[in-house]
Amino acid sequence: MEIKIRSIHFDATEKLQAFIEKKVSKLEKTYEDIQDVEVQLKVVKPATAQNKEASLSVAVSGTKLFVEKTSDTFEECIDLCVDSMRTQLQKFKEKSRNY
Repeated sequence: MEIKIRSIHFDATEKLQAFIEKKVSKLEKTYEDIQDVEVQLKVVKPATAQNKEASLSVAVSGTKLFVEKTSDTFEECIDLCVDSMRTQLQKFKEKSRNY
């Protein structure tokens, strides 16, 4: 599984990148056949609360699953994205098992 991290309008710290890789790599426990994962981090310009945006795009056999969340911190965004993606992967796994 290949993990690509893109940060838009800022530079992601190594600590944040390590956190993302650790969290995202746990998705393989839910679904083994993940080809690659793209994480996109963005700071929405106005400096207000809830201005961090993260999206998670996961390529699995023939399909791309996508999640996008907004929160106060990138860590919280990634947690929410990974939880949502885990749910999507479980549903995808159930559907593919039924065919």
